[in-house]
Amino acid sequence: MKTVKDKYLVVGADFAGYPLKEAVVAHLKEKGWKITDLGVTAESDPEDTDNMFHRVGLRVGSKISEGEFERALLFCGTGMGIHIAASKCPHVHAGVVESVPAALRAITGNGVNVLAMGAFYVAPAMGCDIADAYLNAELGSGYEWWKNFYEFHKLAIDELEQFDYETYKNNGFRLEHLGDYPLKLEKKPEA
Repeated sequence: MKTVKDKYLVVGADFAGYPLKEAVVAHLKEKGWKITDLGVTAESDPEDTDNMFHRVGLRVGSKISEGEFERALLFCGTGMGIHIAASKCPHVHAGVVESVPAALRAITGNGVNVLAMGAFYVAPAMGCDIADAYLNAELGSGYEWWKNFYEFHKLAIDELEQFDYETYKNNGFRLEHLGDYPLKLEKKPEA
């Protein structure tokens, strides 16, 4: 698997997300990231329907599903459609963000392995900051002071990974718990 630790990343954008993707990818390459781009490139034909947002999202999502890459970045006009498409692939936990705090929480609290941004709403400099925050954190990082933060969120990820709708439905729309961790909202202690 191509990992974040080794600075490997898969990306994809449709035509609306292309300008933001280009800015973020240039920024990451300057920092030594090795990028595999599965969406619109400078040479792409605007008439190529294979580069519609949902088709790019599925292509990138499949690289996560197949275990080829640990994480991905996606870009379209809003980030919504492309992330919905990627989410159709097994083992993809996708999220859309428009801020650095949201990007941090997406990975640290939700283990998002596909992060999407919308070029209509995210400026290039912000997109670079979002990518840096997302790629330099992991599940639970930064919340070591919060009792059971990692365990609680890892449990949620594990239950979602094993989720089967038919089993859920047959169980009266109740989820079988793999375990439980009490978690109350906590405030970060003053430094």
